[in-house]
Amino acid sequence: MGWAGFISMAIFRLPLWRNSSILFWKLMGCGKGGSFSITPDLQQWAILTVWENLPISIDSSNSLSQTIAQENAANIYGKFISGWWKLMGAEIYTLILEPIEGHGTWDRKQPFGQLTKSNDYNGTICVLTRATIRLNKLQHFWSNVESVAKNMASSKGFIGSVGIGEIPFIKQATFSIWESKDDMKNFAYKMHEHTKVIVKTRKEKWYSEDLFVRFKPLASYGSLNGIDLLNP
Repeated sequence: MGWAGFISMAIFRLPLWRNSSILFWKLMGCGKGGSFSITPDLQQWAILTVWENLPISIDSSNSLSQTIAQENAANIYGKFISGWWKLMGAEIYTLILEPIEGHGTWDRKQPFGQLTKSNDYNGTICVLTRATIRLNKLQHFWSNVESVAKNMASSKGFIGSVGIGEIPFIKQATFSIWESKDDMKNFAYKMHEHTKVIVKTRKEKWYSEDLFVRFKPLASYGSLNGIDLLNP
């Protein structure tokens, strides 16, 4: 129900704002195709939160259970948000992540704190890439990203991805999951189409702000389209 998602983006703001344990939060829509997309997916919506102290213990046993996902949502976001999802019969998928390296800002903040640019971790890795696109560069951006998105899905080590964003066409992000950092780097820095776009973004200054963060996945609860991406 697309209308329920639109309403939630408005009414969820108050409980998130009132939760003093949440250091940073964003309510976002999703794009079709699992990456930057000009076409919205009105059946799928996203919440990103950064916590000082996570209000649940981490235990990924029975991770596909929507009952456990609902219980964790209640403990994390409170009865109002979790009750809304339950009322709407929403499929819930929650990932618990530890930021390990990255750079850049989001709304002029470093939401995940001061991060090193690299470390030695090379297990399953999650990556968040987001940017605010300059208005005079929108055409350049959207005319170049489609081929990159298609190539990502067929890359070695790719597990899955979701396109997310605060403002359609302008504030866009991709969250992707890879079997290893090496697989992610091979796509990011060795695939011709992607490296060509990276060069263009820097040379032509497409972005007024960007952020790149890698995460170590700690646990997952529920499913996305019936699948737990961390345990396919």
